[in-house]
Amino acid sequence: MTPDANVLTPESFGLVAIFLSADWVVKAVMVGLALASLWSWAIIVDKSFRLSSLNRRADRFEDAVASGRSLEDIAAEAGERPRHALPRMLQTALREWREAKGGRNGMTETQTALLIQRIDRGLDSVIARETRRVEEGLGSLAIVATASPFVGLFGTVWGIMTAFQAIAIQRNTNLAVVAPSIAHALFATAIGLIAAIPAYIAYNKFSTDAGKFTGRLEAFADELAAAVTRRLGDRLAEKSIPEN
Repeated sequence: MTPDANVLTPESFGLVAIFLSADWVVKAVMVGLALASLWSWAIIVDKSFRLSSLNRRADRFEDAVASGRSLEDIAAEAGERPRHALPRMLQTALREWREAKGGRNGMTETQTALLIQRIDRGLDSVIARETRRVEEGLGSLAIVATASPFVGLFGTVWGIMTAFQAIAIQRNTNLAVVAPSIAHALFATAIGLIAAIPAYIAYNKFSTDAGKFTGRLEAFADELAAAVTRRLGDRLAEKSIPEN
């Protein structure tokens, strides 16, 4: 039954009071949107810490590589199963290099080209796996950002329908008759926007950050390929020097 104007107080329009006085459809919409908002915030916090950690570790590793130390020593320090993509890429390139270098009869130009292709494929595989890891959760943020306003709109439409039903039943257009239902409708819209706006902003930010990190991996892969190419060039040059 719609509350009478005599029993409406400012407390009747508090957030908790609005939720408790709403019908089950609007309550379901509110609860669903609140859970979606909590879900998106959990993803936002997780992605913030994860991307910050990945970039800090990448900075340290790139500084170590740029220090002039041996790539083999840097790869050995990273351990056998490094969690970060950059040391995994370095170990992939060095492993292919060591296998090719261990050949007894040296390498022909065709074998050299095949080695570079194997290194490129190995590095691309590492980049693809790391990109998938970095982009985890972005799809969920996109769903929350795009669906929440429409879910909130559904709650709004349902609340307006309830308001018109109250007018028809009581045959009274007094604002006190329709105010509770309108408050329910607007509250559903507000929750939908509260869930959607942070998710939309976070999705765009993390998509940009993930793209930048992927570009960072690709740049490091190009540097590794260039380093291996230089080593192969030096080795071929040594073979071409005639012995006295």
